[in-house]
Amino acid sequence: MGLACAKILGRDHQLIICDISQEKLTQAANELKSLGIQCATRVCDITDQQAVQQLFHDAAKMTEQKGAGEGTLRCVVHTAGISPQMADPLTILRVNTLGTIHITEAALALAGPGFALVNVASMAGHLLPNIMIPTRAFRLAFTNQTKFIHKLLFPCQLMPKPLYRNGLAYAISKTFVIWYCKRMAGKFGDRNARILSVSPGSFDTQMGRLEEKSGSADMLENAALKRFGKVEEIAELLAFCASDKASYLTGTDILCDGGVVAARIK
Repeated sequence: MGLACAKILGRDHQLIICDISQEKLTQAANELKSLGIQCATRVCDITDQQAVQQLFHDAAKMTEQKGAGEGTLRCVVHTAGISPQMADPLTILRVNTLGTIHITEAALALAGPGFALVNVASMAGHLLPNIMIPTRAFRLAFTNQTKFIHKLLFPCQLMPKPLYRNGLAYAISKTFVIWYCKRMAGKFGDRNARILSVSPGSFDTQMGRLEEKSGSADMLENAALKRFGKVEEIAELLAFCASDKASYLTGTDILCDGGVVAARIK
């Protein structure tokens, strides 16, 4: 999703693309170059707050070198994350929640008028019953992140099977992303900047196909559109949300799931 979005944003933006894997970065940069899109690359572990801060410092320096003035970062589309088939509950929670917090805090420090941060959540963030949403624990993200992760991990450990534990950790983490973007909208608004989340459903990506083992394809049987989404479809939405065309869109989540969640409404 990130690469597909970069292909759109790179038409009229200077890009920095980031990943934890240098190999994947090199492949992505070469693919963009073949389309006539130049980009800088940075290896970054989003669970490392200092690494994220350095990433945003580098982005600010790039704009300064172009004569735009330090801190004139235009937009960030944050697609990094891991799903139930990829890791244990603790790792899922740390990457999806702490990573989002680090990206958001670093973005807020540089945000100016017209800036937009788009965080990727998931339709899983729309599927938890209200009684299972640990909102009190979410608030600890602002005061005690160690306790925050511990509180989110606890219900996952009570699940009987590893896949259930992973799935609950993922759903909780993405519910948090949606909640957190709404809570941070006022702070971005104080800078005349925007923050929102986009919640994809099942898309035809490497991660999306991996999650077929978790039942994502089965959910499509009852969806309004009974197919996997195309990566270009979600990329267009992400790029739109980051653009000036969406300049009044903030503090909300956009669900793009082909009607999976809607089909569950009785």
